[in-house]
Amino acid sequence: MLMFVKMRRPVMAVCGLLLAVAAGRGGELTADARREALKVIRFLDQVEAGSLMRKAEPPSKMDFTESELNSYIAYRLAAEKEGVMKELRLKILDQNRIEGKIYLDLQGQKLPPLLKPQMNLYFAGVLATRGGEARLDFQKLFLDDQQVPLMILDLVVYAAVKLGKSDPISLHDWYALPPGIKDIQTGAGRISVYY
Repeated sequence: MLMFVKMRRPVMAVCGLLLAVAAGRGGELTADARREALKVIRFLDQVEAGSLMRKAEPPSKMDFTESELNSYIAYRLAAEKEGVMKELRLKILDQNRIEGKIYLDLQGQKLPPLLKPQMNLYFAGVLATRGGEARLDFQKLFLDDQQVPLMILDLVVYAAVKLGKSDPISLHDWYALPPGIKDIQTGAGRISVYY
């Protein structure tokens, strides 16, 4: 979730959201992964640059593969030198369903008793969009191999926000899509971005 705040409030907060890939942990991008990431970045830059001129036109659509999206996420994590979230991988399913893995490194921090210094969070949810905004409605959450209540994610987000000294966020917040992006829909292994 923290990725979305920093990553152009999502492409997602799936794209922005979203959810195994050619890209590994931040900083370990292969040449293919870098190429895939740059495809997404160029698209977002072009849409943002032309967003004022497209208001009256019907929306256009651009599709990205799950691999391209994950490469973009790995690229952004490496570029932003994310301190807590070291990895985010998304599996894109049909009907706006997303599954993902987040690797968090909270070593050296004072943590609530339920949290470990290094954690793998696995989640499943549905991407919701409305009027140029998006959020991920979480349905399941696992800490390593154990299913945990969704409120644990609120605790993790709270701890990460305090460590990062960023603005407070809620899992239930809606986040503005990047300029020019009107909607996001998923199919098995792909994400469709309407602009």
